[in-house]
Amino acid sequence: MDGSILIKKYFEEKKFVESNIQSFNTLIEKGLQEVIEENKEAEPAIIPHNIEKFKIRFGRITVGKPEITEADGSKRPIYPIEARLRKISYSAPINLEVSTYVNDVQRENFVTEVGKIPIMLRSKYCHLHGLSREELIKRGEDATDPGGYFIINGTEKVIVTVEDLAGNNFIVEEDAGGYSGRYFASKGSYKIPHTFERKKDGLYYLTFTRVKTMPIVIILKALGLVKDEEIMKAISSEKNYEEVILNLFEFVEIKTQEDAIDYIAKRIGVAQPKEIRMERTKELLNKYLLPNVGMEPPAMHAKALNLCKMLKKFIDVSNGIRSADDKDHYMNKRLRLSGDLLIDLFRVNFKILVGDILYNFQRIIKRGKLPSIRVIIRGKLLTSRLYSSMATGEWVGGRQGISQRM
Repeated sequence: MDGSILIKKYFEEKKFVESNIQSFNTLIEKGLQEVIEENKEAEPAIIPHNIEKFKIRFGRITVGKPEITEADGSKRPIYPIEARLRKISYSAPINLEVSTYVNDVQRENFVTEVGKIPIMLRSKYCHLHGLSREELIKRGEDATDPGGYFIINGTEKVIVTVEDLAGNNFIVEEDAGGYSGRYFASKGSYKIPHTFERKKDGLYYLTFTRVKTMPIVIILKALGLVKDEEIMKAISSEKNYEEVILNLFEFVEIKTQEDAIDYIAKRIGVAQPKEIRMERTKELLNKYLLPNVGMEPPAMHAKALNLCKMLKKFIDVSNGIRSADDKDHYMNKRLRLSGDLLIDLFRVNFKILVGDILYNFQRIIKRGKLPSIRVIIRGKLLTSRLYSSMATGEWVGGRQGISQRM
């Protein structure tokens, strides 16, 4: 069957910008809450002497409908046409449930506005959503306008779809000196590159975060795959991989998980007493090695098995049993729509807001008062940072031209 018929049928009933609008809806419905879950609690470093424990917790997040606060402080709904004409932003308030706990007893609990988020036209949160042709014309809108853009300071802005390398996908490519394996582990705000390589000595090495060129066998042993036989089985049950035997033989004197973790600790130069050194290294393995598999100790075994599978693929590609991956192939790419890009922006800026709340809290504590959290949340902070990225197109992670004028 000809593909063009399918495409034609699809666009007969769906608009071209539908995917972008859906992406934005998902962001508001699920995405924002996920970011709050990642930063559920905040603990100030400085607290009054008479209190043992102080915690700020963030709960449900909701987004209202676009509104405008007039000069006299009154609020009312705003429609896109007015935003365009008056050169203001079409945005809705973000309301967050905040509670504080003193010695694990709730002290205050309230819902407050923490900022405003630009609303995409024709999304679920836009006043134009679900209006008929006649109603749209009455509202001064073009009934054939598909929406899918934002209004920032009166300018119509679009968030451009970005093409990205797929995360959590192991790619082996040919490079100058042989082969290299790449893996981007992404989970929440973590995006951690892992690199596999084989050096001249025939050993396989893995690099991630602060752990530079560490023999893979050591990492497997540190993850609890200690027996040579276990490692061989995890890599492959059929033919013997001679390359692996050489690797195992090299580190035969490391017999326990403790030894392996200590070896890594010494290699990355953690100069501290043994207990602290071991803890730090365990934390590195839990948090930064394949965080997408899990970030708690129970996930260690699964991580080890995943590394073995990757190693097998790496060896197979090096020996010509499997063909190398092409990182330019569309299969290895992902398209990041407006929702995905906005969540990156919101995540970074929400963390900044939490940091700001803690900073202001500690500043007032130093003066000897215990402030109400309600007073120290600066709603303008989040709003202005979101706007500024939308207006200039400069995104977190140093990317430019993400949002552009229509």
